[in-house]
Amino acid sequence: MRLLLISDIHANKEALDAVLKVPHDEVFCLGDIADYGPSPSECIALIRENNIETVLGNHDAAVGTGIDCGCGYKYKHLSIATREYTWNFLAEDHLSFLRQLPFKAEKVLNGQRLYFTHGSPQSNYEYIRPETPDDEVAEMIKGIDADFIFTGHSHQPMVREVNGIMIINPGSVGQPRDLNPLASCAVFNTETRDTEIIRCSYDIENTCNKIRERMPNAEELISILMRGY
Repeated sequence: MRLLLISDIHANKEALDAVLKVPHDEVFCLGDIADYGPSPSECIALIRENNIETVLGNHDAAVGTGIDCGCGYKYKHLSIATREYTWNFLAEDHLSFLRQLPFKAEKVLNGQRLYFTHGSPQSNYEYIRPETPDDEVAEMIKGIDADFIFTGHSHQPMVREVNGIMIINPGSVGQPRDLNPLASCAVFNTETRDTEIIRCSYDIENTCNKIRERMPNAEELISILMRGY
């Protein structure tokens, strides 16, 4: 089975449409559907209409409940600045959907134990980055009974092994931060256990036009999208 992994959509409908065209059998979303982007209601609707299983992202929690997003200092002001905009586009039904998302999901597919969460198995505010030292990652995944851990949050694609567990991050669909502006996703083959990081072009100009027409801090948001950081 080809499992398409998506994460950190951040209300970028054009990017979401692009990655969902990648050939797959099932899709799993690792959180952060909302915030930063111009199309929060459309992205939530698409996730729900396609019955895409999703775990709770820190921005989903912030939008759904009003709590602090707990994100890094470089981007936190943008989350705060765009929150009112996001709320204006969401109905109570959207907020209720975000609030009920689970922190984690666990599956066994083809004999492989899979664990899905947004940040780390300990906290949605922890980042497992490509450069995070192995000993720090080992603490974050301690006690997790899995062969594969799938995580998002960092907006940086990653495939690495720590203490015999493969950790896979598909990168960000809607706001990549690895100096590559193309939408990022991954396909995990449950039979071969191989992972492919895939980058997709999308109508970024349309997304930027929506941001420019509708949103606060528009030029900063557009700059991040265009440079991929």
